Amino acid sequence: MNKQIRISPVRVIANDGEQLGVLPIDEALAAAQARGLDLVEVAPLARPPVVKIMDYGKFKFEQAKAARAAKKKQHVIHLKEVKYRPGIDDHDFAFKTRHAREFLQDGNKVKVTMMYRGRQMAHIELGRGVLDRVAEELKDISKVEQEAKLEGRNMSMVLAPK
Repeated sequence: MNKQIRISPVRVIANDGEQLGVLPIDEALAAAQARGLDLVEVAPLARPPVVKIMDYGKFKFEQAKAARAAKKKQHVIHLKEVKYRPGIDDHDFAFKTRHAREFLQDGNKVKVTMMYRGRQMAHIELGRGVLDRVAEELKDISKVEQEAKLEGRNMSMVLAPK
């Protein structure tokens, strides 16, 4: 911008969008200073390079504002976790599954973890049955992203929203 622009001549565009033509860099800078604005290079690879007369501070502020607005609109997918036990009661199962459904409806992934203690490790199939039941309950709004697999004393699977 301004005196940092080295190449002459340049194609000049006024702040209202009007083309001022191809001018030497000194004349373009004088035209910008006469308006109390900055000379900003917008297309350096064009021949001749294109410069625009604008308020650089306002331009940077508008860009930052647009970036903040775009960031506010984006949705980050989080991985939520719901933990179960092999001998879970029906009411507890329904309660936890309802939470998993809410997480999926919000657009998040859900990690369903089955926690085993002591002798429960002898009957891993009971926990797998509960995990299959969870997947079956939530199949209308989710898909199994990672099948159930045993890692130490925990068996886990990941559900993603459809």
